[in-house]
Amino acid sequence: MSIRYIADMHFDHADIIPYDNRPFDNVEDMNETMIRNWNRVVKEQDLTWILGDFCAGDAARWKEILQRLNGKKALILGNHDSAEAAEALHDCFEDAAEYREITDGGRQVVLCHYPIPAFHDQYFGWYHLYGHVHASYDWNIMENAKRLMRNLYVRQDVCRMANTGVMLPYMDYTPRTLDELLPQL
Repeated sequence: MSIRYIADMHFDHADIIPYDNRPFDNVEDMNETMIRNWNRVVKEQDLTWILGDFCAGDAARWKEILQRLNGKKALILGNHDSAEAAEALHDCFEDAAEYREITDGGRQVVLCHYPIPAFHDQYFGWYHLYGHVHASYDWNIMENAKRLMRNLYVRQDVCRMANTGVMLPYMDYTPRTLDELLPQL
């Protein structure tokens, strides 16, 4: 079983295409590409953590999309996620919360939709995966905070955090494992 991570999918959200400069002609093209990419790498026994902003639709639309995605799913709620849709679909998720600390291959990982530069045990080898900031000025601020922390403490193992937004080149609209994300941490 693999554990994978992805954020800011924004299924059915037409305005996200120009906002992120996503390479899609329309929502249907974006949705189908993300479903195809997901199913190419996620096996039925795998667990994928969706780190917020899953779908712009209602519970019925969420369920329709979730049923097309391989594997088990867990949700970290984002600012664009409907808490009502998530609650109505509790049986579709292994877990749903605003924040979680998990173990992945013996490594401790903090999961939140929002970036947390001073996350739990950041000085003791933990990792933090997030979304929310897309490929924006805010993401650049988080990357600068990470560099600043590493320079201040003269250690590369401090503030190991990564944006898992689908639009980033290393994500390529595809759920990634922690091992795949290590170069970004």
